[in-house]
Amino acid sequence: MSGFLLLVGSMIIFFIAYTTYGAWLCKQWGIDPTRKTPAETLRDNVDYMPTPPAVLMGHHFSSIAGAGPIVGPITAAVFGWVPVMLWILIGSIFFGGVHDFGALFASIRFEGKTIGQIIEATLGKSGKFLFSIFAYVTLLVVIAAFANIVAATFVASPQAASASLLFILLAVAFGLAVYRGGLSFKIGTGIGVALLVVCIALGNMFPLVLSKNTWVCILMAYIFVASIAPVWILLQPRDYLNSFLLYACIAFALIGIVIYQPTLQLPAVTSFDPSGKGTNPMFPMLFVTVACGAISGFHSLVSSGTTSKQLDNEGNARLIGYGSMLLEGVLAVVSVVAVGYVGGDKLTELLKAGGPVNVFADGVGTFMTTFGFSFGVAKGFVALTISAFAMTTLDTSTRLGRFIFQELFTKIEEESGEAKGNLLTNPYVATLITVVLSGYMSLGSYLTIWPIFGAANQLLAALSLLAVGVWLKSVGKNNLMVIIPMMFMFCVTLVALVQIIAANMAAHIVTAALGTVLFILAIALFFTARKSLFGSAK
Repeated sequence: MSGFLLLVGSMIIFFIAYTTYGAWLCKQWGIDPTRKTPAETLRDNVDYMPTPPAVLMGHHFSSIAGAGPIVGPITAAVFGWVPVMLWILIGSIFFGGVHDFGALFASIRFEGKTIGQIIEATLGKSGKFLFSIFAYVTLLVVIAAFANIVAATFVASPQAASASLLFILLAVAFGLAVYRGGLSFKIGTGIGVALLVVCIALGNMFPLVLSKNTWVCILMAYIFVASIAPVWILLQPRDYLNSFLLYACIAFALIGIVIYQPTLQLPAVTSFDPSGKGTNPMFPMLFVTVACGAISGFHSLVSSGTTSKQLDNEGNARLIGYGSMLLEGVLAVVSVVAVGYVGGDKLTELLKAGGPVNVFADGVGTFMTTFGFSFGVAKGFVALTISAFAMTTLDTSTRLGRFIFQELFTKIEEESGEAKGNLLTNPYVATLITVVLSGYMSLGSYLTIWPIFGAANQLLAALSLLAVGVWLKSVGKNNLMVIIPMMFMFCVTLVALVQIIAANMAAHIVTAALGTVLFILAIALFFTARKSLFGSAK
């Protein structure tokens, strides 16, 4: 199979979906460009701030992408490239796109509140409590896992470590110059992108060599600051400037595939259960392995946690929410082409040496050699890009974790409706607790609970779809486009959790126990919502 035809065909399908199904969703839900957004009505320049679409697109896409659309498809390639491709196409258009767009739109109409707060308004305090606990635990695993991914990358590539630290300083300078110094946004962008290249060059000249645990501690300190700093000084500019790295990486990959014309070496379909032991069946494991390239519960936390507070016009919700998911689908297709091209014995060697990221970097690096890059420089650039976006996922996850932790301990007075906080709702305390818990997991036990992450993340997607579906019904809007993917994801993830719990019952009791808790929370929330979602039950 031609990798070029696979890529071009997929991009055409995504474009058609954006202009047709995306437009239909806008009409069904009543997107109103004349309506003021929470970023305007609640502006505080810390969390709420109207942001140009190009900047917000950079933040949102950087936050949801990370290494997810690379790791998932390459890992799932054991089933063959056809099942993976079908799930990416169907998932991005009818599952993930609806999920991300729906969560963003619902949050906008709820004053930029999170999915947990939307659940409280529609299902009550018990529903919010169940969802918030589930989401918070999932975020702790995300932070711990990505801290390890970034730290390991920095150990393997000290040049990427130096460049990434310089990116942070550049982001702060960009934020100060544009938002406080009056520098033109276009001029600032030009200078910022040029300095990105300088940072990469300096990183190659002055590599920073530290141990993995030292990097984990540095990353924990960084995400603490990033979580409580105003969005304009670090989060927005860093994600915006870093987005140019990912855009460049995708563009280089696309051009390379067009010129190189790779042929997929992997078989179209391998086996329903490649393990041969009944422990890794295509259903449900394919659907919890390929997450970010099709649907990911983490995206709903980004859409309702940070993005909704920065959207300057409701008319841009389709571009940011639905469009970003389709663009992530394109990146997932590139991953399929890369792993399909590598194939064979070399694939096994690359996976052993550096995992799926190494496979992606090798494949895309090879494609980039067709227009002048040396293989070493090209592969290093791809690895740097992925690590930069893993850091973006880190700081966004920490801010989201802080939001959810604060919500859990905020009390609303019944008479006045005012929110009453305490020590645990203090942003510094909430952030510190989140960082300490995830840091502990990252330094020690995160590998023990990692097996349940895929199922937990996809179950979070089902719960987010449930929340959006209940809200749409409560305001008299069509929610069928949400109900169908929600029910499918519930079936997939609950079956996957049962399998994972059973497999780890003896060897990893912590994994089995945590999986059981998440299973019970999800079932309890579903039954709490069933009447509101489907009508009165007899």
